[in-house]
Amino acid sequence: MNAPAALAHLVPEVQQREVPAALIEALKARFGNQCSTALAVREQHGRDESSFQVPPPAAVVFAQSTQDVADAVKLASQFDTPVIPFGVGSSLEGHLLAVQGGISIDVARMDQVLSINAEDLTVTVQPGVTRKRLNEEIRSTGLFFPIDPGADASLGGMSATRASGTNAVRYGTMRENVLALEVVTASGEVIRTGTRAKKSAAGYDLTRLFVGSEGTLGVITEVTLRLYPIPEAISAAICSFPSIEAAVRTTIQTIQLGVPIARVELIDVNTVRMVNVHSKLGLREEPMLLMEFHGSPAGVKEQAATVQEIASEFGGKAFEWAETPEERTRLWTARHNAYFAAVQSRPGCRAISTDTCVPISRLADCLLESIAEADASGIPYFLVGHVGDGNFHFGYLLDPGDPKEREVAEELNRKLVARALALEGTCTGEHGVGLHKMGFLVDETGAGAVDMMRTIKRALDPRNIMNPGKIFSL
Repeated sequence: MNAPAALAHLVPEVQQREVPAALIEALKARFGNQCSTALAVREQHGRDESSFQVPPPAAVVFAQSTQDVADAVKLASQFDTPVIPFGVGSSLEGHLLAVQGGISIDVARMDQVLSINAEDLTVTVQPGVTRKRLNEEIRSTGLFFPIDPGADASLGGMSATRASGTNAVRYGTMRENVLALEVVTASGEVIRTGTRAKKSAAGYDLTRLFVGSEGTLGVITEVTLRLYPIPEAISAAICSFPSIEAAVRTTIQTIQLGVPIARVELIDVNTVRMVNVHSKLGLREEPMLLMEFHGSPAGVKEQAATVQEIASEFGGKAFEWAETPEERTRLWTARHNAYFAAVQSRPGCRAISTDTCVPISRLADCLLESIAEADASGIPYFLVGHVGDGNFHFGYLLDPGDPKEREVAEELNRKLVARALALEGTCTGEHGVGLHKMGFLVDETGAGAVDMMRTIKRALDPRNIMNPGKIFSL
């Protein structure tokens, strides 16, 4: 494995570039109070949900338009200064950290829904629009945007990290749901990729190149997305199991039988206990699947009956149905609050979150061995998974004052990734590479593929100013 060993893996490589005073002066002259060098503002934009500690950017520009972004990038390019796009700061792998210094471009004020084309099932938004805000805006059309990474992330950030989440088993990821982009390149040029048409065979697929590029090739300033009709009927259910393996086997059989389930989330017994305390619920303290079915009333009923029959074969019991929006919200809020419930279960801790994905047929093999290792480590943890597509997350709850715990957690993560890759999976299903998984990327794709990525990076960003030091080193 190419991931750095033990202590070396705990701190990212920081090579700060000097940010000339002349650039700061030029930014302030162009942007006025839209440019801040206040320490509190810079620190806010110099951290995400990862545990890495890196000096903050030298300045923050609050962009309000594509032209603002283009002008800021042009100025940064003139001074060979790094540019780090910032949405809401919810990324998990150090994507936002200024490891080579530079300026942060905050696009949160670019929060307009630009056009809703209900007849074509598409919408175009600025990058600062969050997924919850988008669904509020389009509810009256009878449509919705299904990608749900848990956090109320910005759609620009979700595109940049190729996010997915709980609905991916039915609706796919951002890769499948971004039709077109507007992007500011490293030279400050504004380009457009893709169209609102459902398909195209015109040239290279630049949209897919930028989706998942984590800000290393350009700054996304506009996103065109697919929408879906709100299902006629939606029903959610929870089911408890005697073991993790029973829950996973139920999931595998459900997917292999072709049941079009919309969501199927695994929650281990540790997480159930934490959620019960945090959200004041009375869930059975056993491994659990949280499921959701979309379709016609008859279709939903048929799907649910099929899954209930499968679950019963593996010892599933205590089915609890939630058909009203309020009941479904209660269940899914508990799932989405799992991270906060876990952190509160060990006051003062930091959570190191992992993220792997394997072919559905290998899920049980990967998951059960990883659980055994986590149990043996003695470190408190929680486990949740979008198991319908083979994706799951461990969260290791660490004492930030105990470096030994961090080393143990990193070793658990290294073994988990090695296992996932051996099973023909990936080192990251949805979090992205950022800083934390740079070494693992080489293991997954091979040196030749990473060299090709470097070639693309050098061609599109010859000054290496677009979020440098992420995904791979140059």
